[in-house]
Amino acid sequence: MPVGLVVVSHSRALADAAVELARGMLPGRELAVGVAAGDVDGGLGTDATAIADAIAAVDSGDGVVVLMDLGSAVLSAETALELVDDDVRERVVLSPAPLVEGLVGAAVTAAAGADRDRVAAEALRGLAPKQAHLGG
Repeated sequence: MPVGLVVVSHSRALADAAVELARGMLPGRELAVGVAAGDVDGGLGTDATAIADAIAAVDSGDGVVVLMDLGSAVLSAETALELVDDDVRERVVLSPAPLVEGLVGAAVTAAAGADRDRVAAEALRGLAPKQAHLGG
């Protein structure tokens, strides 16, 4: 099973759309992606327990890369790590990559069978093509 990915967003619609885009790059390929988005009432927000559950759901033992949208999503992801077992926590990377671009790169790399560190590194390179094109 490939490295698992978790998308953490304040918006369920945003997270689902980002996952749909990433999956669109991999037709017919297997990819373990969990989504923890929105608050418990279906509104905007993040939930550390949902993030911990998503990590557990996609963890095959090869590691998990967590991508977050902004602000409190990062804080909730950090709190989620406190809720998972120590052995799981050691396999998780909280990525500072941009959510959409990072997810696409991570998904393609994970589906190719790369290890957790390579998947996380590819997520971080998510903005490079746009930066190169725009000269920034």
